[in-house]
Amino acid sequence: MSERRPRVAVVGSGFGGLAAAIRLQSAGAQVTVFEARDKPGGRAYVYEDKGHVFDAGPTVITAPQSLEELFTLSGRSMRDYVEMLPVTPFYRLIWSDGDQMDYVGSSEAMEAEIARRDPSDVEGYRRFVAYSKEVFETGYDELAHVPFLRFTDMVRCAPDLIRLRADRSVYKTVARFVKNEHVREALSFHSLLVGGNPFETSSIYTLIHYLERKWGVFFPKGGTGSLVRALVRLLEDLGGEVRLSSPVTAIDVETVGGRTHHQVTTARGREAFDATVSNADLHHTYAKLFASHPAAARTRKKLERSEWSMGLFVLYFGADQNYDIAHHTVLFGPRYKGLLDDIFHGAKLPDDFSLYLHAPTVTDPSLAPPGHGTYYVLSPVPHLGNAKIDWAKVGPVYADRILASLERHMPDLRQHLTTKRWMTPDDFQSELGAYHGSAFSLAPRLTQSAWFRPHNRDPHIPGLYIVGAGTHPGAGVPGVVGSAKATASVVIADLGLGASPAATASLREVPA
Repeated sequence: MSERRPRVAVVGSGFGGLAAAIRLQSAGAQVTVFEARDKPGGRAYVYEDKGHVFDAGPTVITAPQSLEELFTLSGRSMRDYVEMLPVTPFYRLIWSDGDQMDYVGSSEAMEAEIARRDPSDVEGYRRFVAYSKEVFETGYDELAHVPFLRFTDMVRCAPDLIRLRADRSVYKTVARFVKNEHVREALSFHSLLVGGNPFETSSIYTLIHYLERKWGVFFPKGGTGSLVRALVRLLEDLGGEVRLSSPVTAIDVETVGGRTHHQVTTARGREAFDATVSNADLHHTYAKLFASHPAAARTRKKLERSEWSMGLFVLYFGADQNYDIAHHTVLFGPRYKGLLDDIFHGAKLPDDFSLYLHAPTVTDPSLAPPGHGTYYVLSPVPHLGNAKIDWAKVGPVYADRILASLERHMPDLRQHLTTKRWMTPDDFQSELGAYHGSAFSLAPRLTQSAWFRPHNRDPHIPGLYIVGAGTHPGAGVPGVVGSAKATASVVIADLGLGASPAATASLREVPA
């Protein structure tokens, strides 16, 4: 009789959950993914309305090789499942005074943009790129896929972090290299894409600049949802299972005959698994899923004292025409630091805003009816723990203010709308279980990174593993996919699975 395959439950089908499930299924586990909603993807949910296809969440796809690796684990090719389209410019940056920059991967083009503002900043930019590369080689190549399970793991990398001045913020680091304020903002806004305040997030996140230059920015044909469907198809091809509309209500840890089992409760009843990988919100994991375990309350209370990333107001809309805009546009408001202070620490909704506008039909017209455009625009806002905002009342007014501001770049937009809907921090909390309605889990501050972030393996609850934005290395598609590699390596070692070389690439880094 063949030996029984370990059963692993994965709670949540976001990018992190699906990537971990694929790695574990490839390594020999029998994986079941439980998804509460009617479609997979978590924050990468898809809405459809009047012929428009709206990606609800992640739209900037970088480090595509981290996704390709999930397919090569089993000898498959990602291109047989989904087509990745290059996006250029990476971003169009527009300031309130009319200044505009196309942010690209070309050194020559970027240097020309910087020289147009201040020729003396060109040499500083070159030095910044060199610094960003060094941070990338340490922070991403060496550490992003390695689990930090013991304090000694942090001590081991401390010299590099000290040398790279990880204690400095992204903005303060950028300001050491360039003087022009618009250039400083152009080189520091990226931490917002992972939920961090550029004035508080560790300089380690400057690695994003080099990461984008190295591999580019992409968008999946058919939308981000097509990439999610590709990962689901891959997992099912490998023999794994995804159960939609199957919210997990509780997980009880039991020890029988010296072995730990997890009893996973859904509407279908209780099922036993050897381990659980949670891609659910961190606070939800400890406050709801594992609430019966004595150690869960301590972690829950610690999380409630932590700093959480900002909330988002996301407005999805379709128009009966296209506009001359870029796929990704960042619209800076008249304030930078002051607005960020209000977003991350303020007790009310700021009067002004900065926006990220996503126009996927610029790259893939199939996401809208012929001649129409599909869009979403997001505005960072305070999370529910900082500001008590009546979003049911404020939402419609705020949406109209945003649409009115967009008409500077999309003339008569409100006259051409065919559909619109929005998502507020209230919805992040109710639909995604996000604590405080936070869009990116814990804020990526130095004191909440690496070993200081919740670990890939819970140190107190046997058989519980964490994947996604809340654990190491953090938010963003490369971050959560990297967390899956780190977490899967620990599960594989703990369950004694025989994995492929790619699946166990970081096993040598897991402490005994």
